[in-house]
Amino acid sequence: MKNTFGQSVAMTVFGESHGDCVGVVIDGLCSGVEVNEDKIREALALRAPSQSIDTARREKDEFKIVSGVFNGKTTGTPICIIIPNENTKSSDYQYGIARPSHADYTAFCKYHGFEDYRGGGHFSGRVTAGIVAGGTLLKSALDNLGIKIGTHVLECANVRDKEFNDVRNELLSLDCVKFPVIDKTVEAKMTEAIELAKAVGDSVGGITQTAIVGMPAGVGEPYFDTMESVLAHALFAVGGVKGIEFGKGFDMCKMRGSEANDEMRFEDGKVVTVTNNNGGINGGITNGMPILFNCAIKPTPSIYKMQNTVDFANGKNTELQINGRHDPAIVRRVCHVVNAVSTLCVCDTLAQRYGTDVFIKGINQ
Repeated sequence: MKNTFGQSVAMTVFGESHGDCVGVVIDGLCSGVEVNEDKIREALALRAPSQSIDTARREKDEFKIVSGVFNGKTTGTPICIIIPNENTKSSDYQYGIARPSHADYTAFCKYHGFEDYRGGGHFSGRVTAGIVAGGTLLKSALDNLGIKIGTHVLECANVRDKEFNDVRNELLSLDCVKFPVIDKTVEAKMTEAIELAKAVGDSVGGITQTAIVGMPAGVGEPYFDTMESVLAHALFAVGGVKGIEFGKGFDMCKMRGSEANDEMRFEDGKVVTVTNNNGGINGGITNGMPILFNCAIKPTPSIYKMQNTVDFANGKNTELQINGRHDPAIVRRVCHVVNAVSTLCVCDTLAQRYGTDVFIKGINQ
C-alpha cells in the first residue's frame, strides 16, 4: 500500500508539513508490549532541530497516543500516534515554482495540482517525526528480545568517523546522543564543515552506518522479501537516502573471493563468522552476526543560492532563491529516522518468521 509498510507488523504514515498534524498508525503488534512514553519523548527530542546546524523551525512534538494502548501496554489493536504541527510558516512557499531536487514538480505530475505544496507537504522531513515516535514504541518489543539497533554519522562533508568494530559497546555509546559518532573528536569537525556550507547558503550530505545486533539466524523471506530487500525498500522511503550498501558493499567489488568470503567457526556452541564483510546476511537470510549497512544521504536540496528552475504553473523558465527555514545538513537527524525504520523492518520480519506473539513469548528456534 502506498503509505503503509509491513506485512505482519505494519506502519501507516500520514500528515503534511504544514497540515494540522503528522503521525502514524501501527497495526499487527501483539498485546502486552510495554509502552514507555518518556522514551518516545526522548527519541523525538534527539530527532528534533536544536542546534545552529539545524533548521530554525522548532516544534514541541507533544505527541498523543489515541488508540491501541491501555494502562501502559499495547492492546493488540491499531495504535495511532498524532503529533501536532504548531510552528508553520506557509508564506515562505510559492505554488508552481519547482524547487530543484525537491518533489514539487513530481508531486504536481502525480496529483494534478491537488497536492499540499506548503513546506513540501507529505514529502517533508517533518513527516518523519511520526515515524520516529512509532519506531520508538516498537523498540520496546525488540528490547524484550535483546535486539539493539544504532546508527552513527560515518561521514559528513568528507569528515569521516570510525566504522563499527566493537559493535555492542559502540551501540551503547550512541544511545541517547543527539549527534551520534563513535569517535567523539569528529563531531566538532563535522559541525564546522556544516557551518561553513551554511555560511555561504549551501548544504552538505553524508553517510550513516547502522548496526543491528541480537538478530537470530534464519530471518528473511526469499526471494523478494529478503532481509536486505525489506530494509532497502523501507529505507529508500526516507527523504534524502540515495544509496544503501550492506557489509562492505561496493568495496567487495575490488576484492577477490578469498578476501570477501567470511570464514566460519563454532564459538561457545554457536556458528559465527571470522569477518563480517557480508553484513550479517547470506542468501537474504540473517546468519546471526550483526547486520551492518550504510546509507548515502544527499545534501539538503533547500539551499539559499540562486538557482535556475521552472514555473510549471505558467509554463516558463525562471530563477528561484529559496526562503524559509532549512537544515544545511540532515545526516545527523536522519540517523534517528533510520533507527526507527530499521526497528519496523526487524519487527515485521521477526513476526513473519515466528508469529506476532514473539515479542512477548520470545524466540523458539
